[in-house]
Amino acid sequence: MAVRAVSSCSIFRSASTSSSSPTLFAFRCSPCHFSRRFSQFSIRFPIFRSDKLVPGHGGLQSSSVHSLVDSVMEELGALRRRRRVRAAAKVELTSSGGIVEDKLVNRTLQQGLLLEFKKDSERVLLAVAQRPDGKKNWMVSDQNGVTSSIKPQQITYIVPGVENFDHAEISMFVQRAQENSDSALLEFAWVELLEKNKRVTAEELAEMIFGSVEPLECYCAHVMLSEDEVYFTVLETKGSRSIYGPRPAVQVEELLRRKLAKEAAEKELQEFVQLLKSAKAMPLDAKPPKSSWMVEEKIRQKIKSLESYAIDACTNDDQRKTAGMILRAMGMVKTASSALNLLINIGFFPVHVNLDLLKFNTRTDHSDEVISAAESLLSDSYDPDEIERKDLTHLKVYAIDVDEADELDDALSATRLQDGRIKIWIHVADATRFVQPGSIVDREAMRRGTSVFLPTATYPMFPEKLAMEGMSLQQGENCNAVTVSVVLHSDGSIAEYSVDNSIIRPTYMLTYESASELLHLNLEEETELKILSEAATLRSIWRRQQGAIDTATLEARIKVVNPEDPEPIINLYVENQADPAMRLVTEMMILCGEVVATFGSSNNIPLPYRGQPQSNIDTSAFAHLPEGPVRSSALVKLMRAAEIDFRKPIRHGILGLPGYVQFTSPIRRYMDLLAHYQVKAFLIGKSPPFSAGQLEGMASIVNMNARVAKKLFSSSLRYWILEFLRRQSKEKRYRALILRFIKDRIAAILLVEVGLQSSVWVSVGADVGDEVLVRVEEAHPRDDVLFLKEIVIER
Repeated sequence: MAVRAVSSCSIFRSASTSSSSPTLFAFRCSPCHFSRRFSQFSIRFPIFRSDKLVPGHGGLQSSSVHSLVDSVMEELGALRRRRRVRAAAKVELTSSGGIVEDKLVNRTLQQGLLLEFKKDSERVLLAVAQRPDGKKNWMVSDQNGVTSSIKPQQITYIVPGVENFDHAEISMFVQRAQENSDSALLEFAWVELLEKNKRVTAEELAEMIFGSVEPLECYCAHVMLSEDEVYFTVLETKGSRSIYGPRPAVQVEELLRRKLAKEAAEKELQEFVQLLKSAKAMPLDAKPPKSSWMVEEKIRQKIKSLESYAIDACTNDDQRKTAGMILRAMGMVKTASSALNLLINIGFFPVHVNLDLLKFNTRTDHSDEVISAAESLLSDSYDPDEIERKDLTHLKVYAIDVDEADELDDALSATRLQDGRIKIWIHVADATRFVQPGSIVDREAMRRGTSVFLPTATYPMFPEKLAMEGMSLQQGENCNAVTVSVVLHSDGSIAEYSVDNSIIRPTYMLTYESASELLHLNLEEETELKILSEAATLRSIWRRQQGAIDTATLEARIKVVNPEDPEPIINLYVENQADPAMRLVTEMMILCGEVVATFGSSNNIPLPYRGQPQSNIDTSAFAHLPEGPVRSSALVKLMRAAEIDFRKPIRHGILGLPGYVQFTSPIRRYMDLLAHYQVKAFLIGKSPPFSAGQLEGMASIVNMNARVAKKLFSSSLRYWILEFLRRQSKEKRYRALILRFIKDRIAAILLVEVGLQSSVWVSVGADVGDEVLVRVEEAHPRDDVLFLKEIVIER
């Protein structure tokens, strides 16, 4: 008998001389182990090794086998033959070793037989047949002590040679079968059967590798065959009987390669899971930094899979599969929220991570190349429009914005002319002083489309230093600007205007709150601010006469300090858009937009002319509603989408203007910057850099990114409002203004102290415009859930 070596390992077997279950031996690559195990047979031989393996028919054969090994194998063969003789008496072997009965003839199911059956798609159990259940089904008692009725097609194997088996002994039977199972034995049988091109049943395999067809050995062989995914494949099946054939060597080699790869991947996964569990158990201040998960490629890929799964942005099935395996190994359900919580628990994500920021893949940093180009622009002191600039440094200039504004791109001046009319100057930061169309900085700004403003951070359209130091207006410093000057008629309409390159020196940097306070104080030395307020009133009246619709309401503004902390500080402000200072600035920005549209139309300049047709809104139908948020909410519901024309102005019904161009935020909005490019070119006598068609193509990209930025802002703002409400006392009361009824007594309301719209069931008697008291029942920012309940005060 030749000793066979597979995968550089020799495999041997023997049968015990006792009547109990045979002892199984598999010897692999260890001479000492080999000698120690064989000493049980009182056979002595020196240690040997196979020096070289060469291909053989159906497998690999040893190139040198010592005669002593042959004698050992002969002794083992003799033991095997003796065992076979005893076994043959039980299973009626022919002289050639074949089974007399047809290999696929099913055994008749009888009481007391031991059988294997499919409990469900994933579980296979052993059971003892108890009694028939109807015509075909049988009642069985399984290894868990559960009695159930099974169908014949559920039976996967009937253990031969068993009568009146006690179901209490099934567990021990299963355990012994598991102990006897060894893939090395299966590998040996595969080599031999492949060489002889033979098929095999479970019982024949048991006789072959164990030298026995006892029930335990047969079942053990069945389990190894049915669970094997490498060496054997099912050729035929009839009921509970199957015939298996050895796979081709090439196929086995490939399956082994896959198996080894799978085992390596499973080991890698377990090591990664241990890292996750370790990080999860660490205190918050001791968790590994985010960067540490990005060092090794294999770890980085797994973390990225979890991240993509958490934001529902997996780019391929591998990412989904990897994330699912990790979550399952961690004992977690396969959901996006589970992946998110895991990444938070290991410290990779902060508690309040902005998922939308990740989902939209929003640019938060500028590349080194763009930053370097921006710094070069800052260092260049050349101003191509220096000669053409009007010196307006003698004017008192007010820059009014929110207190945390980083990019200041507009400011105002005013005076009263001798004839009593008001002259206004709207100064807009001249961003084109630094950036030109087609430059690397310009292209990056176009890709972004707009600055992104969130409660936690601002991600500027231009590199921060260029935007906030170079382009922005600075108090007390000479600043380059494009100034729109307007003289108003007494009714608020435009009498005359001009658009010029200018140089200004901002006098005051005011917040809306401080500007409103100055207006209220009516100081003599701030006459110019009072004139601006008067002009704003005139403009508002005039626009309403032209059909403008007032949409002023209450809006929340939030600033989050240290957003990476689990409990960051949340500063909440509620802005009333009817506030005098806010109205003042709004009216002046609208006035600037009207002038630029008129200027562009008069000079045939392609510009992004914005419009909003509102031909069917009868505002008088809403006169019964309280002015302010309630009426504004009703009117907004009827408004149509805005439109843009790049060749000529179109009416803007909401603003009550014949034409309008956004022009006052070139540092924050790319569409405003495009308008600057076009107007600036005309001012110096050049053709506009872009045609109407080119503007339209660029606008489609820019507006798409602007919509994403708007959605980011809205979702982030709502998240932090809900987080603010979640932290408040459950007993706290909030004033709520009823805006309208959605269905029955469910009303859309505006939380006055918070500036958030929501819904709540209100009691009978409450009507649109009424104010009710509510409290927060539940607030879950991550799930975007807010439950309010009305507080009914007994009278």
